[in-house]
Amino acid sequence: MRKYLLSLFISIFTMCLAFAQAANAQTIVKGKVIDAITQEPLTGATIVVKGTNNATTASLDGSFKLKAQAGSETVVVSFVGYISQEFTVGSSDKDLGTILLTPNASSMKEVTITGDVAIDRKTPVAVTSIGAEFIEEHVSNGDIPDLLVGIPGVMTSQGDGGYGDGRVSIRGFSSRSGNGNVAYTVNGIPINDPETGALYWSDFAGITDVARSIQVQRGLGASKIIVPSFGGLVNVTTRTTDQQAGGFVSEAIGSDGYNKTAILVSTGLNPNGWAATFAGSRTEGAYPFQGSNFLGYDYFFNLSKVLSPNQTISLTLIGANQTHGQRPEQLIYPSTNSNSGVVTPGYTGAPQGINWNTWYGFKDGKEYNPYNNFYSEPIISLNHEWTINSRSSLSTVLYALFGDGGGGGIDGTSSQYYSANSLPRSGNIYTPINYSAIEAYNAANLDGSALTYVDDSHDKTQWYGLRSTYRTLLGKYIDLSAGIDLRYYQGNHYVQVTDLLGANYVAFPYTGNPAQGYTGGNINDPAGKVGINGLINYHNIDYVESGGAFAQAEYSKNDFTAFATISGSENADARRDPFDYLNSDPNQKSRWVNFTTYQAKVGANYNLNTQMNVFANVGYLTKPPYFGGVFENYTNQINKSAVSEKLLAYELGYNFKTSTFSAKVNLFRENYRDRAFTSAYGDTATNQQYAANITGVNEMHQGGELELTYRPIQGITVGGSATIGDYYYTSDAGPVNVLNSQGKVFRTVDKVYLKNEKIGDIPQNMFSAFADVNIVPALKVGARVVYYTDYTSYVPFQNYTSPDMHPYILPNYAIWSMNAVYKFKMAGFDAQLIGNVNNLLNSKIMTDVEDSQGNGQLSQLQAYWLNERTFTTTLKVRF
Repeated sequence: MRKYLLSLFISIFTMCLAFAQAANAQTIVKGKVIDAITQEPLTGATIVVKGTNNATTASLDGSFKLKAQAGSETVVVSFVGYISQEFTVGSSDKDLGTILLTPNASSMKEVTITGDVAIDRKTPVAVTSIGAEFIEEHVSNGDIPDLLVGIPGVMTSQGDGGYGDGRVSIRGFSSRSGNGNVAYTVNGIPINDPETGALYWSDFAGITDVARSIQVQRGLGASKIIVPSFGGLVNVTTRTTDQQAGGFVSEAIGSDGYNKTAILVSTGLNPNGWAATFAGSRTEGAYPFQGSNFLGYDYFFNLSKVLSPNQTISLTLIGANQTHGQRPEQLIYPSTNSNSGVVTPGYTGAPQGINWNTWYGFKDGKEYNPYNNFYSEPIISLNHEWTINSRSSLSTVLYALFGDGGGGGIDGTSSQYYSANSLPRSGNIYTPINYSAIEAYNAANLDGSALTYVDDSHDKTQWYGLRSTYRTLLGKYIDLSAGIDLRYYQGNHYVQVTDLLGANYVAFPYTGNPAQGYTGGNINDPAGKVGINGLINYHNIDYVESGGAFAQAEYSKNDFTAFATISGSENADARRDPFDYLNSDPNQKSRWVNFTTYQAKVGANYNLNTQMNVFANVGYLTKPPYFGGVFENYTNQINKSAVSEKLLAYELGYNFKTSTFSAKVNLFRENYRDRAFTSAYGDTATNQQYAANITGVNEMHQGGELELTYRPIQGITVGGSATIGDYYYTSDAGPVNVLNSQGKVFRTVDKVYLKNEKIGDIPQNMFSAFADVNIVPALKVGARVVYYTDYTSYVPFQNYTSPDMHPYILPNYAIWSMNAVYKFKMAGFDAQLIGNVNNLLNSKIMTDVEDSQGNGQLSQLQAYWLNERTFTTTLKVRF
């Protein structure tokens, strides 16, 4: 009996031990998480055992290892903006291999093709990608330029510091109006101003709420169409047809009264093939400088229908209605006119310091700033995606943009009535302007006309475009893409009176004087008594048309990829001027001026192994001159010296990536030829402004870029970037003809001395560093710093009239920022609390500096300043 009981006890004990061992048995689950479209590793993707806190994140190359209990547990692989995948774990170690996560958008692949998105370890261009998670954690109270800080080759500034007024330069090429050389596309739609190439981020301020990715392609880039860019491309891909239902609500508050409320709702793709997504937000607040108040309403809508297993049609609307205060560039130091003794104020004399705005004041007891930008420019696009068969597809987008708005400013009958240092104030030159006193002053004017008034430079634009891309496989290894790109633009530009400041009208009689190169008034309204909403100064309607075709062949076999792209476009410009030409004058409408442009690019990428790849590219690009260079002195007189601008560029690149370390190295050399400018020219003898068309300017942009990321242990990531640039002019210009209003040569400047001068408005060298630390799995804290050196100020071209003129070099400076993210559950929903601090050390930094005298003297500089320290806190809940 005892033996039996002992045997039974041993059996039960053995069974319990076996069960315990089985319960404690572990298996190793490993794999690599990759974006199914771009093939980029999804660093930071979450891998978790379902229903537990047992989790890990993907490393720099997307790989992961996770210990799990042996048996039939489920592992979930997820990433923000992607469709999650689940895998069952057995009793032995399991290698899940490459896990391709698909963005939560059924048409993302076609949008990627249309938008010319670069593919990791395949497309031979220098590229940095930013995902949805980084965007929401770092955008704070800023916009897309604020997200690009630290990318090699990219310099950003806040411009005047106003809402959405940031500026971007890539490899020494600026987005400045008049010669913008940084392209901006949204889902493949070019957004740059067709006349100037400029970028206006505030026109699409809410796009960061719906952006799935932002790619910065430096140099030649992957675009197959001719875009207004020799420096690079900022390519934004937004949400399209969300396959899964869901959304979010968020509330942000911050310094200077900042507040943003946003919501996004997606129905997901229903059984009948319909899907809809709506997003909207309201943003208000201010920045630290006086009169910077802003208010914006942003919206996004997408409606999609799966017509058949092979065809989808999608309608998208993106837009923003916004208004925000601005300020012009102002002197650093006050200056005194030696003849009149009049003091022109500067920042260093202002009690407000860098927050001073000379135009800030009060009117009728309320804050008032005449420099106020307001604009709305929605994009409407209709996409049709057709998978013809297993080898061919057709992607077509038809789009339209409708812009309306302008930028306000103050004006008067002579400079004494609208000069900042002559208007009535509550005290000295740095106290607010008393606009109510100006109203009383105008009301006392006997003839009822305004001595001082407020107007806005107004723009109404219409853009239409069609882009269609056919793609097919030729044989086993060649992918052929070909298509058309058609665009039409009309811009209606005028200055409109918005506030008479107590007067009855603005006196604007016709006083044209072609002999002096001066045209005043409206020739079709000689009396010129202009009331509210009446037009003054100028009115012209500009037209830009282009039609092009493109083709690309890509050979891909095993680890080698090569491509060749060619595109051509016929571009035409025309203008109509009802201010300077009689309505009966057939010359009121110019003839069309045509330019034929093309681009040819070739490149190759070779994957040396799973960790390393090398690439090279070379290209020759041409693009038409901007509108201001086609017509002389803003008249219908055609500039006969206008020619297409040209770029010869080549680049070498090397990428290395492991689970803990990644490095990207790029060497580039870009020869920019026949750059053209239309510049204002002030003549002291006649006290008049003329125009100078400067053509044939040549530049060299060359240097090297380095981008590093290191993850020593899970939860800590550090990295940085370095750009060593050499951007300079390679030739002088001249002789330059200075023209009067009738297009007649008024005088000639023999030479503009540019050769070997550094290109202004850009630092030659840039460095950055960052660190992200997961203190606990739910809490991440990060810090970033950028450092700029050898920053040359901007000197207007026409001012380089002697060989001893050199621009001011700014002191080296650094900008710090910090952010934190805490993830938690709120009523069963995923939530996160995001905090951001910008300009952490409250540094006083000049930006966008202009040295109009070209003598390198600090006392002559006009500049903006980086905004003082700001912060935001955002609560976001997903459902």
